[in-house]
Amino acid sequence: MAWNYLMDMDGVLVSEEHLIPGADAFLAELRADETPFIVLTNNSIRTARDLRARLRIGLDVPEASIWTSALATARFLESQRPGGSAYVVGESGLTTALHEIGYVITDSDPDYVVLGETRTYSFEAITTAIRLVERGARFIATNPDATGPSAGGSLPATGAVAALITRATGREPYYVGKPNPLMMRSALRQIGAHSENTLMIGDRMDTDVISGLEAGLQTILVLTGISTPASVELYPYRPTRVLDSVADLVGHTQDPFGTQLDRAQQL
Repeated sequence: MAWNYLMDMDGVLVSEEHLIPGADAFLAELRADETPFIVLTNNSIRTARDLRARLRIGLDVPEASIWTSALATARFLESQRPGGSAYVVGESGLTTALHEIGYVITDSDPDYVVLGETRTYSFEAITTAIRLVERGARFIATNPDATGPSAGGSLPATGAVAALITRATGREPYYVGKPNPLMMRSALRQIGAHSENTLMIGDRMDTDVISGLEAGLQTILVLTGISTPASVELYPYRPTRVLDSVADLVGHTQDPFGTQLDRAQQL
């Protein structure tokens, strides 16, 4: 069977601004074999073009092979209300994605309040979002992650700010990004793939693995990010396979669940 690959970015290919050893060889093998793949991220701050530049620390990932929660959110809104309007709390990755589907970004009676990741949340912007939701704007958030990583420790992320708006308005957002399998299905459509011959590689049980499972994908958990062997046992579901890193797949991308990889791990 020829496999297609979906993979998380942070914790799988990179760790903060550093390349995870073996990620370059893994992606080079996929490209050499012309294996369809797409890199996923719940972070909506950067555009796909910006992320491609960020990955140039040793990885050559085409812009078309990067799929963000901002792009998935834009595609979802285009399917729900084409040519609509939104008040956006977020950065260029999200505003660019919405502009590209023809959305008007406004604080005057928008169809939606769309919350994404940002490093500059302002009290004024959050207050505006709360008042617009109270007046009937539909509440969308790019992803439910409560925190994000940084060199100094955890940072409040989209889910934490969404909780603030929910507490003030009583309205829960609809989250588009992982673990919503909608993120997986939109990525599959992006590369023309089907769930039965696609696998998801991630470093988190609560987003990557569960969203892959719910979208009908085979899943690989790597231990180069959030998860540990002990933490895997805390969940009622399991990935198809647990590997130390994507480096273990080098030479085995066409046989990711077969005996060849088992033998290689035993050597």
